[in-house]
Amino acid sequence: MKVIGVNWVPFFIAMTVGCAVNYLGDWLIGIRIELFWGLQTFNFLWFLQLFILPVFAGIAVSMVYGLGGKWIAILPPLIVRYAAYYETQHIIGIPNGADLMPLGWWGFFVILAMETCMIGGVIGELANKRIYGWKKPKHVSDMDEEDVVNDAAGAESDSASRVYTSVEANVETSIDTNVEPSVHKDNVGES
Repeated sequence: MKVIGVNWVPFFIAMTVGCAVNYLGDWLIGIRIELFWGLQTFNFLWFLQLFILPVFAGIAVSMVYGLGGKWIAILPPLIVRYAAYYETQHIIGIPNGADLMPLGWWGFFVILAMETCMIGGVIGELANKRIYGWKKPKHVSDMDEEDVVNDAAGAESDSASRVYTSVEANVETSIDTNVEPSVHKDNVGES
C-alpha cells in the first residue's frame, strides 16, 4: 500500500492563506454566524458568508497547495469558525438582543462551510491543472499525416506477420496429424 506524504511547508502556507481569506471575508461581510438574532439572522449576507466565501477560501488553498488541496481545504472554515465562536463567547461577549447559536446548529453550519470550501478546493485544483491523469492518447486528428501513414503501415505489417505465423502453425499442425511420428522424425533428419 502506497503511503501519501504531506508537503508540510505548502500545507501551512495554504492553511494560512485559506484562514486569512475566510477571516478577512468574515470581517468585510460583518456577519457573525455564531449569533442568533431570530429569523432575521438568515439573510443574504449570512448566505454569502456561509456558502460563497468558503468557496473562495477553498480556491485559494488549492491554488497554493496544488494536488490534494481539496482535502485540506476543509480545515480553514473549521479553524476560523471555531475561533469566531470562542471569540464571541469569551472575548467580545454576546450583544443585547442576540443569543449564542445552539451548538448543534452551529456545528451543522460549520459542516456546510467545510463542504462548500471543499467544492472551492476542487475548483482550485481544476484551475491549477495539477489533477490526476489529464493526459490522453493522441487522436488521429492530433497526428501529422506522416504519423498516420507510419502507424497504418506498421499495423498492416503487424497483421500480415500475424496471418503468416498463424497459417504456418496450421500447416505444421496438419502435417503432424497426418504423418506418423516415427516417419516424420526420419524425414526431418533427411532434409
